[in-house]
Amino acid sequence: MELTRLNLRILTMILGPIILATYAYGVSKMSNPEKLWGGIPESWRKFNVTCMFISAAGFLIMWWMFLFQWETQAVEALSWPWQSDSKGGYNRLFLCFSLVMIPSAMWIEMTRFHISHPKKWTPFATIGILILVSIGNILFMLISWEAWQTKIGDLAWLPFIGSLMFSIQVIFNDAIWWSIAFPWSSDE
Repeated sequence: MELTRLNLRILTMILGPIILATYAYGVSKMSNPEKLWGGIPESWRKFNVTCMFISAAGFLIMWWMFLFQWETQAVEALSWPWQSDSKGGYNRLFLCFSLVMIPSAMWIEMTRFHISHPKKWTPFATIGILILVSIGNILFMLISWEAWQTKIGDLAWLPFIGSLMFSIQVIFNDAIWWSIAFPWSSDE
């Protein structure tokens, strides 16, 4: 199936509010929402929240440039650095957006499930969700890098910078730091 700019706009405009709603719902259902911080020290939480806003800004930069700013034909020509295919850019972006947004909508519920019903498999599912989002971010980095190197449009470097901003939270703070610091034992 060949995807279009409109398809991706609709996808992201549906999934974005769903992600926010799952977070609001998940936090509201927690008897102690502080447990979601896991082992992140309280003194670091303001820094972490700041990184969340930087990350969101980076995502919005990529979203805006890919789906609103650049010419449709230029975005359709987006490829991975190891390919020279000049078609399928929207399919590649669909993969990136899906790997980031769909697991993001599942993270808080999986974490909440682990906190209330810890099983041997729940840490793997929770960390797996964060790894999928990180893979989506890495793919955004790669496609953004290629767009920059081929000078795909005005401000071609901006989505790559956005992907780096996004990675601060997604890769470093969530998939690595939070996953290591979270108290995974069932006696939490």
